[in-house]
Amino acid sequence: MKKLRVVLVDDEIMIRQGFRQLFDWEAHDCEVVGEAADGMEAAAQIDSLDPDIVIMDINIPIMNGLKVIQLSRIKHPDTAFIIVSGYDDFSYCREALRLQITDYILKPVDYEEFGVCIDNLKIALFQRKSTEETAEPEERVINSIVRYMQNHLAEEISLSVLAEEFHFSTQYISQLFKNEIGVNFLAYLTNIRMEKAKKLLLSTSLSIAEVSEQSGYSDYRVFTKVFKKSEGITPSQYRRDFLEK
Repeated sequence: MKKLRVVLVDDEIMIRQGFRQLFDWEAHDCEVVGEAADGMEAAAQIDSLDPDIVIMDINIPIMNGLKVIQLSRIKHPDTAFIIVSGYDDFSYCREALRLQITDYILKPVDYEEFGVCIDNLKIALFQRKSTEETAEPEERVINSIVRYMQNHLAEEISLSVLAEEFHFSTQYISQLFKNEIGVNFLAYLTNIRMEKAKKLLLSTSLSIAEVSEQSGYSDYRVFTKVFKKSEGITPSQYRRDFLEK
């Protein structure tokens, strides 16, 4: 998988330096190709560099981050935007969601959480790409494996199971995930199981134990622990917060 091109936007140089120095972009198959300190500069950088990802603060001079995203969406519909802000304000979050940003992260940045965000974004980009026609043999293989996983989430899924099903070595399949999607097998499996769980929590009245089982976790306590690590809240809280809105 080619490296994803990233532009950093924040009026505080220390924040931009922090992102450059404290986060391992190389490990996440990304490279920082540009920076901006205000909205006008950000819009110009996005136009000239056409990045895959823009990491942006909302409260920047001249033109705020949400306005930059609104304008950039017209010419760069495939660019992913991640908001990093000091404002825990629902009105900002609501407007950001309306603009279809990828994620909204609060300062000070938890770089482990940010790494999960980047990996989930790579998965989303792969899934979007996989809906298009592909010709490369390895792309066809990984697409077949991913479809199998989506259709068998409630069952045991491991590299050994996939190796037996598709007649490839576990090492080859493991390398496919890294090369074609940009994340390891376990990260991808956890991501799609969490997405399945969230959908079941919001669209059904299944118990937490039933959601756990349908998402591939035989022990609901393990499921709850994994869900909280991924989403920051328990499955029960996730369902309750949605219903209260």
